[in-house]
Amino acid sequence: MASLPTFKRDLISTCLAHRILTFGTFTLKSGRQSPYFFNAGLFNTSSLLSSLSTAYAHTITSSFSPDQFDLLFGPAYKGIPLSAITCVALSSVSAGYGDIGYAFNRKEAKAHGEGGTIVGADLKGKRIVIIDDVITAGTAIREAVEIIRAQGGKVVGIVVALDRQEKVASETEKQGGEDDGSERPSTVEMVRRDVGVPVLAVLTLGDLIEGAKAQSGVSEADVKRMEEYRARYGAKDA
Repeated sequence: MASLPTFKRDLISTCLAHRILTFGTFTLKSGRQSPYFFNAGLFNTSSLLSSLSTAYAHTITSSFSPDQFDLLFGPAYKGIPLSAITCVALSSVSAGYGDIGYAFNRKEAKAHGEGGTIVGADLKGKRIVIIDDVITAGTAIREAVEIIRAQGGKVVGIVVALDRQEKVASETEKQGGEDDGSERPSTVEMVRRDVGVPVLAVLTLGDLIEGAKAQSGVSEADVKRMEEYRARYGAKDA
């Protein structure tokens, strides 16, 4: 794990200790049989959320200086707490990020009080980094981009917890068949191309494999199955 940054090593260790990252056979929405499962919903205590937000903050500060963006945006619903805790963690991780704001959207417009669909900082004229847990089909992220642009904001980056680095399902897979073996981009790469901004991940499948190799509680068989899965379904951008 020496080549992994400390925050990645620490987060992987936390994920394994609290079974946020587990090994076995898991059926994904695509129908693929994954040898690992990453359950971000299990970041459900103060200490675990602190670990996650610190990792998000390190990922952001390693790519964006405080003068390159103005606020974090969390798409409803999972992105809401993630953007809030990461906003707090930013100023703790590195000086200069104390004035970064945050905002999120409501699923339905509020008809009373301040009204509207946006809560938190005003998006107009702001440079914005979107925070979410995972990108599955990319639909929620694309909707968030449209919301921000409609409010007069500019998306400058997207950060997610995990990039599985696997190619999108082939047409034969979508119809219940096997992968056709062709090279295809990942969903993250497709979003990156569509939106035209960096899409960063706190952890990637490559990170998980490298981190798992150094953990005494992870078997060589589990690591080998992840490597085989990556070889079979890895995206050409991975």
